[in-house]
Amino acid sequence: MAYVITEPCIGVKDASCVDVCPVECIYEADDQFYINPEECIDCGACVPACPVDAIYPEMDVPEDWASYIEKNTRLSGL
Repeated sequence: MAYVITEPCIGVKDASCVDVCPVECIYEADDQFYINPEECIDCGACVPACPVDAIYPEMDVPEDWASYIEKNTRLSGL
C-alpha cells in the first residue's frame, strides 16, 4: 500500500513532505506533488509533515478524492 497525495496539495505545493521522505519517492508535478507507488516504502513520514492534510494511505483516500490514486500512478509514469 502506497501513500497518495490528494486535492489539498493543489496550489499549495509545500515541500515539507519531500524533506522528510527517507526514500525520495515524492516528486513535483505542475499542480501538485505526487508519490511514486513503486518507490514508496509505506513509512508514513510524509503524513504529519503535510501542512494541508493532503496525504493518505491508498486504502484511506476519501471517496471524493479517489481519482488521485490514479493520478499519482499516472504522474509516476506507471
